[in-house]
Amino acid sequence: TLIYTFCSRIVGKDNANDVTQEVFLSAWKTHERFDSERGTLAGWLMGIAKFRCIDALRKQGRRPAETGDVIEDLVFGSEEDSAKVERVADRMLLDEALQSVPLRARQSLMLAFFEDMTHTEIAEQTGTPIGTVKSDIRRGLARLRRQLERHDV
Repeated sequence: TLIYTFCSRIVGKDNANDVTQEVFLSAWKTHERFDSERGTLAGWLMGIAKFRCIDALRKQGRRPAETGDVIEDLVFGSEEDSAKVERVADRMLLDEALQSVPLRARQSLMLAFFEDMTHTEIAEQTGTPIGTVKSDIRRGLARLRRQLERHDV
């Protein structure tokens, strides 16, 4: 699902099935290159997907699909296509890693980093003691780091 979603955001839903199939075909042909000590299977597949999407865009001679998705609005500016693809992949891996963080900690992290709130403001808004907010953020960041290190490709 992660690979298909990534491909559909980059090359569009019409071409996503074909590109996803190419990703898994490439993975099958080069399975001996996968090293679980260097990262996860999902991270390895995302690396393959990035290149397959770039290849598909070059063949089509066009830019990444624009579907009005918030991620795409943030990502697709004046950068080169390969950099845009890389940013979408990174954003999707970050979203997946955030899902591994417990809800209360995820909420505190999002308020701190996306809403630029202080620990005190987060404590007031959520009704959580400030010490708990600080601990949640610290543990949440540690968990994010571990998850993202596993996806390093």
